[in-house]
Amino acid sequence: MRKKLICLLVAGSLPAMAMADATSDQIKALQAQLNALQKEVKQLRSEVASKPKAAAAVTAAPAPAVVAAPVDISSPDYGKTQATLTNDQVDSMKQQIANQQLKVDSLVDAANTGPIAGLSITGYIDPSYVYNRAQSSSSFLFANHESSYNYFNSTFGDLYLDIKKTFGVGPMAPSAEITLMPNRGNGITLLTNEHGNIGNNILNTAVVNVPITATTTFVAGLIPSFGGYEVQQSNQMLTLTHNLLYDFSDPGSYIGAGANYTTGNWAWKFFLGNEQYRTYGATTQIGTNALGDPITTSNKIPTFTARTDYTWSSALDIGGSFNIGRQTLASAINPATGTVSYGVGGNSPSAGGTFFFGEADLTYTLADVQYNAELDYGQQQNGAFNGGQAQWYGLSLLAHRKFNLPMVGRMGATVRYDVLVDSKNGGGGGGIALNSNGMDTADGFGIGADCLANSKANGGLGFECKGATRQDVSLDLLFYPTQQITVKVEYRHDWANKQVFLKNDGSYGKSNDLLATQFIYSF
Repeated sequence: MRKKLICLLVAGSLPAMAMADATSDQIKALQAQLNALQKEVKQLRSEVASKPKAAAAVTAAPAPAVVAAPVDISSPDYGKTQATLTNDQVDSMKQQIANQQLKVDSLVDAANTGPIAGLSITGYIDPSYVYNRAQSSSSFLFANHESSYNYFNSTFGDLYLDIKKTFGVGPMAPSAEITLMPNRGNGITLLTNEHGNIGNNILNTAVVNVPITATTTFVAGLIPSFGGYEVQQSNQMLTLTHNLLYDFSDPGSYIGAGANYTTGNWAWKFFLGNEQYRTYGATTQIGTNALGDPITTSNKIPTFTARTDYTWSSALDIGGSFNIGRQTLASAINPATGTVSYGVGGNSPSAGGTFFFGEADLTYTLADVQYNAELDYGQQQNGAFNGGQAQWYGLSLLAHRKFNLPMVGRMGATVRYDVLVDSKNGGGGGGIALNSNGMDTADGFGIGADCLANSKANGGLGFECKGATRQDVSLDLLFYPTQQITVKVEYRHDWANKQVFLKNDGSYGKSNDLLATQFIYSF
């Protein structure tokens, strides 16, 4: 009786299990159950074969089965009665097992070669709430398609989707990966066509990886830059806002092709592509012909970028990257004369300039502690406000610790300090976007308002003014109520040595404060 009940229970449960998601763990579990059932069937057939007279009697005369006298449940013999199966019952079990084996084989085939084999979709949403003292604003930020990129409204308040497809199994299987970010992804605020116009698409990155050998992989597509210790994804960050180097110093994204190489404790990345953020080679008007049609020039020089990482130990990674190429400058046409001016201040001698950037960073992670450090240096020919060479350098330091508190549970605390010096020739270059007055009044870069006013009062344009040196301190508390949910609370104080922060009343100050919170749900 016991074995009959087991068979009926298993036969009833296997179809439901087989219709579940085709994961490897479920397939292995089904296969193990089938193997156990097949072993039991063989044992039962052996028992039936050892009793030929009983089997013959059952076959020849289908008389009513003899039911054993019920056993008292308090008896020590309860549950130990030997069950007897007929050949028909054994054959029925065999058919059921064969059916389940067919389903398991189908699941295995679908998991390895089907259209959804190797497909994964992950991501997160992170609605945020930010109070900005200088702007006197307080607002939720989520999927708000703001065209500007600011330190108080960058890659947070997003919907992030990571879609990856691996073709085959093992280390030599190629893969394609696409990430979408409708709010602050590369496509919505940064990717430009040949004329510098933003395309407003939701594409963030798109990469294909094709292993050539066990140590070398070919890479092509739209990739993020190699610079710095910080990542774009909110659910992997230990602060709510990004550091100054990520937002304004490190290069952005590239379209092109390259290779990744690993050997021992070393990992290398090489990439050749368009200048950063360009989906097509930049074209700049340099004049007009006799009929007023444009005369143009293109940036034919590709950008080369590379990175190396050395795994010093299981806790410490030391890395660095560099970037060299030619960046196209902003340009404008005087409609009255047809002449073209270049650069933020219209004082640059050419349509572009050589760009160089280098950085070194480290990450130390041990148990519940993490430390990060980054040192940057960059320069861009003709990229400063007054048309000279732009030059910037900076430092970012971060410390984080996780811990448990009674009634609160798992949480963490982070402190970060950043400094970015961009004073030469009025500032500019890198990711610092100055206006025609040589100022970035939202982010605190460029020349001071008082220096600009004095210069204009004397008939100047502010070209003699120095750019600002920027600093910030961020303090964060992180809460982890579940594996999918992270809640962040951040206070951030930013300051500069110039009057570069525009207030809502039209005046300028040297500092600003943010208070923000963020809810992240990862899936």
